[in-house]
Amino acid sequence: MVNELSTHRTHRTDGTRRTDLVVLDMAGTTVADGGLVEQAFAAAAREVGVEPDSAGHAAKLEYVRATMGESKISVFRHLFGEESLAQQANTAFEKAYGTLVDAGRIAPVPGAREAIEELKQDGRTVVLTTGFARVTQDAILDALGWRDLVGLTLCPADAGGRGRPYPDMVLAAFLRTGAADGVRNVAVAGDTAYDVLSGVRAGASVVAGVLTGAHGDAALREAGATHVLGSVAELPAILRGLG
Repeated sequence: MVNELSTHRTHRTDGTRRTDLVVLDMAGTTVADGGLVEQAFAAAAREVGVEPDSAGHAAKLEYVRATMGESKISVFRHLFGEESLAQQANTAFEKAYGTLVDAGRIAPVPGAREAIEELKQDGRTVVLTTGFARVTQDAILDALGWRDLVGLTLCPADAGGRGRPYPDMVLAAFLRTGAADGVRNVAVAGDTAYDVLSGVRAGASVVAGVLTGAHGDAALREAGATHVLGSVAELPAILRGLG
């Protein structure tokens, strides 16, 4: 959904262009979900016959934790192999996560909405991205009252289906908004190594990891983060300082 996307341009005093497009992850970065991914995965695993206390369940859960930020259907394809099982697990996951969202189990990361509004006030276009399916992304936006907060939201299916760690959603945001003259004028922020990798692979000049979600400082830096922040609330000041 595109609503009055900004094409504002601002030159820095050194003649270069500043960061005009900011691509933000949702769960763990702008949205606090308190571990709902793991709870929804447990429901998905039960749906396809994985025993909750088995070694297989533990191994699969560890993979889910390691790949936070990746497209969920891609995760289930890796875990279950057979496409029908992967789709069955993904459907169960999305249903369970949506039920938890409807029960009021999510909230904005403190200062996240204010940060988004501040970025917009600074003339930057903000796009929200997720590894969830569109139905889940929309449920989150509705639960938070964020439908009109930004002009564009993207899920993996909106950008060819591969999701993170591929750069596709960042590049789709760049192409669909027209808000930046080049990918070097894009900033990306997320809480997982896969969020960071997607920004690095897209060629964004600012790729910020935040410590409010799945992965810690070391993992974010190893993935190539240019900045590691305590929270997305710090991002507007960082970008303002860069120009």
